[in-house]
Amino acid sequence: MRLAISFSLSAIATPVFGQTSDADFAACTVRLKQEAQTAGISADVSNDVLDNVQWVERVIELDRQQPEFTTTFSDYYRKRVTPARVEKGREMLKEHAELLRSISDRYGVPAHYLVSFWGLETNFGDYLGKMAIPDSLATLACDERRSQFFTAELISAMRIIEAGDASRESMIGSWAGAMGHVQFMPSAFLRYAVDGDGDGRRDLWGSIPDALASAGNFLATLGWQPGLRWGREVVVPAGFDYAQATRNIKQPLRVWSRAGVTDAFGSRLPDVDLLGSILVPGGAQGPAFVVYDNFDVIMRWNRSEFYALSVGRLADRIAGAGSLTRPPPEDGLRLSRQTVMTLQAQLNQLGYDTGTPDGIFGSGTRRALREFQSARNLIADGYPSEQVIAAVAASARGENN
Repeated sequence: MRLAISFSLSAIATPVFGQTSDADFAACTVRLKQEAQTAGISADVSNDVLDNVQWVERVIELDRQQPEFTTTFSDYYRKRVTPARVEKGREMLKEHAELLRSISDRYGVPAHYLVSFWGLETNFGDYLGKMAIPDSLATLACDERRSQFFTAELISAMRIIEAGDASRESMIGSWAGAMGHVQFMPSAFLRYAVDGDGDGRRDLWGSIPDALASAGNFLATLGWQPGLRWGREVVVPAGFDYAQATRNIKQPLRVWSRAGVTDAFGSRLPDVDLLGSILVPGGAQGPAFVVYDNFDVIMRWNRSEFYALSVGRLADRIAGAGSLTRPPPEDGLRLSRQTVMTLQAQLNQLGYDTGTPDGIFGSGTRRALREFQSARNLIADGYPSEQVIAAVAASARGENN
């Protein structure tokens, strides 16, 4: 789980921008000790943690290759919402029925969603990660890209150790610092982890009740609306204005219905005022979805539309729903960071603002690409197909203008 939670420190250490020598990393850990002690961490804990951390180059490599930003929706979805995961999710739903019922009653989050998060994060506890969390967080804190965020997460990890919920040696998890069955970042652990089995500890590694109850508490605190689903697959009509397919546009279902949007089987959408947004993550050739407020809650767990759609669909499948009626296309172009940076620079050159090129195909880049497509009388779905990328490059070279 990657949750961007603000963290205020009295002084922020100067990050080491991309420098990885032993001397540079040692200097950074000295500054991190100062940050930790300023934040109230005892010298015993900060010294024990930071005297033993190591720079892990693999962590930086993985940070630059996050699948939410470097793969197609088709690849992402097909690798996560699999028949095997659906089947195991249904088994877990039965095996832990009593526990899940009690958590759902307390927090208002249906059991199949809790199981879906569990399945996507760690394949139901089969893989909790194998990285030393202090090493990962220290490495990222000493890297330029998100130094302030990971400095705060490292300090939160020290608070967990100081509170006795975990030891430095037992704090194992993902390359980005996420931990336990539901992959909480340290700051999320401090704010939302609960003792679900009543043993007096919050153990997200060894206690399934603690992990699932913590997930329920987290989602409820983020604003989960009981009785409301995440969204559903829909079909958009021929001639649909794909400029409308964005989370920034929310309209009542009755409005989408009058525009010709139907459910996945061609039936009219309910004639109600429930607000929803249309998403087409695989472009005009792929599936379409209408998403509601609980989708935004999922996005606060992980800021990736691909992830949130996968959570929602896996939850539906675990609860008994069938496969998508319109599967995502299998021939999508895999985007390298360099490809995206080039696309962003070219769009900026043409007057379609993507912000500073960063190699991440996010909402700003999708909006700029949609504006380019609209100006060229192309289907404005914001999807970076090989043909559209070629058209942007040609326009940047002065061709076809």
